[in-house]
Amino acid sequence: MSTVVFYISGHGFGHASRQTQVIRALLRKHPETKVVVKTSVPKWFFANSGLKGLEIDPIQTDTGVAQTDSLHIDVNQSIKRADTFHQSIGYLAETEAVDLRTRRAALVVGDIPPLACLAGASASIPTVAIGNFTWDWIYASYKETQEHAPDLVAKLASAYETATVGWRLPLHGGFGSIRTVVNVPMIARRSSQQPEAIRKELNLPNNRKLVLLAFGRYGVGKIDWKQVEQLFGYHVLATADGHSSPEAGNRVSTRFTERSLALKGFNYTDLVAAVDIVITKPGFGMVSECAANDTAMLYTDRGRFPEYNVLTAGMPSLIRSKHIDQNTLFSGQWQPHLDNLLAQPRPKPPNLNGAETIADKLADILE
Repeated sequence: MSTVVFYISGHGFGHASRQTQVIRALLRKHPETKVVVKTSVPKWFFANSGLKGLEIDPIQTDTGVAQTDSLHIDVNQSIKRADTFHQSIGYLAETEAVDLRTRRAALVVGDIPPLACLAGASASIPTVAIGNFTWDWIYASYKETQEHAPDLVAKLASAYETATVGWRLPLHGGFGSIRTVVNVPMIARRSSQQPEAIRKELNLPNNRKLVLLAFGRYGVGKIDWKQVEQLFGYHVLATADGHSSPEAGNRVSTRFTERSLALKGFNYTDLVAAVDIVITKPGFGMVSECAANDTAMLYTDRGRFPEYNVLTAGMPSLIRSKHIDQNTLFSGQWQPHLDNLLAQPRPKPPNLNGAETIADKLADILE
């Protein structure tokens, strides 16, 4: 039995959501594989994704970016946290290397903490970096990094250089510090249920288009729900965490969390599949899920996050998408944007077999 250790960034749930697909595909092909996940993502996320037999080691693998909400990034705080954490990356890597050797790990997978690469190299274990961006590229994009943490980017790049290979997803940036890079298809979570069945089971209306307000664990600012109530032909859903409470009404009356969905036998991807439009900020996970489930996206600005421009440039070839500025988003004046979005032609379905492709490559390394 081989042991594969996954190091997953805890920045949002996007990194974890795509690796759940890789882990599932790997276990389908090699059910005897032991999978260990090292991450700050809560254990319930993996259980709700149907992966209940994993060993979860709750550690911090990186610091991502500091966010006040889904749309605003504190750049200075992000740099400070990253610099503080990675000052001790050598010590952390050696500590992890001891643990990897103790576990007799055969392979290390990182999405996409530099720590994973350095730990695997320190333990002399093949290490794969998977993602659509690298953190050295993110921090190098901020002029404040050179001012407040001039050694940070070089330190992260040096760690990435130790990776055996980098498997680069579409909509990418960075990867210049990884010596061997191979492009792989997009990873996406697909719903296994029909949208009509999901809507019926969740008691969602079938005489209006469904819109999901999805801003993840960081939430979003105050929205004029009275104006949203004036939408014609739409029913708006919201996640229960991170959003201002809507006025009572029949158009914004359904609220969910991942946990409440799980109690009904569904997950967040099923909700994305059930709706016609997601209103959100662009992120790799949400873009891929919209592509996999034929859901349109009305997106707003994401603040100073370098991935934003890469994603928005590539989205039109993957999904029906339209921009809405933040002022209009908060004002609730969504009607023309929603109507115009649904009038767009559907792009050609993309290749979404990344999880299976990566699982095959992992199996090749293990064998």
